[in-house]
Amino acid sequence: MTKPILAAVLATALLAPTASHAVETSLQIQLGAQSDFERRTMVYDCATEAPVTVTYINAAPNFLALVPIAEQPEPLIFVSLISGSGVRYASGQWIWWSKGAEASLYDATLGEDAEPVLACSEVNNTP
Repeated sequence: MTKPILAAVLATALLAPTASHAVETSLQIQLGAQSDFERRTMVYDCATEAPVTVTYINAAPNFLALVPIAEQPEPLIFVSLISGSGVRYASGQWIWWSKGAEASLYDATLGEDAEPVLACSEVNNTP
């Protein structure tokens, strides 16, 4: 039985250690999947200047989210964690928690009871 392979290409800007200019490079990650994979792009209204676009990559047993963070030049890769409700993803100090059409971004360095730094609602373009 062959397993489908998911190749997620993530562009990042890296500085070359010996050069004085930035060199753009890309990273490819191959994930074996026990079933078909799904890639969904969701747009959220987070009361920011522009909507926030998040890409979800579901390839059981791996569940990822690519979330743009204002302080970062490229979206961060978040991985799913156990959650009582919804889906919780983590990347470094950041927690992205989606529940239905709502999602929130938390800064874990602010403590467990801190308010989200972004509270978002899915943009629904259905008339």
